[in-house]
Amino acid sequence: MSNLLSYKNYNGTVEYSKEDECLFGKVVGIKSLLSYEGNSIQELEQDFKTVIDEYIKDCEERGIKPEQPYKGSFNIRISPELHRSIAVYAIEHGKTLNAAVEEAIKKVVSL
Repeated sequence: MSNLLSYKNYNGTVEYSKEDECLFGKVVGIKSLLSYEGNSIQELEQDFKTVIDEYIKDCEERGIKPEQPYKGSFNIRISPELHRSIAVYAIEHGKTLNAAVEEAIKKVVSL
């Protein structure tokens, strides 16, 4: 079960503010801060979609490319022992380090 909203390849969180008695969230995976809120799940989802549509429209009007989340490249920090193990695995299986890491990640997320 996921607590993320999805629309046009963007994802957003779903949170609850007890103090304000409302739902709220923000778009994740991009540097721009895009937030939304609602008093029900339906209102939250609608505001999320509206924020995404307005962001894309604003970028078009300004002549800039909207940020795309999850470009397929990221840096990770792991122990030297794990780094060595995955590098040896890659060599032994005739793969690049990137291909070996991708294979491992796919196993974790069941792709």
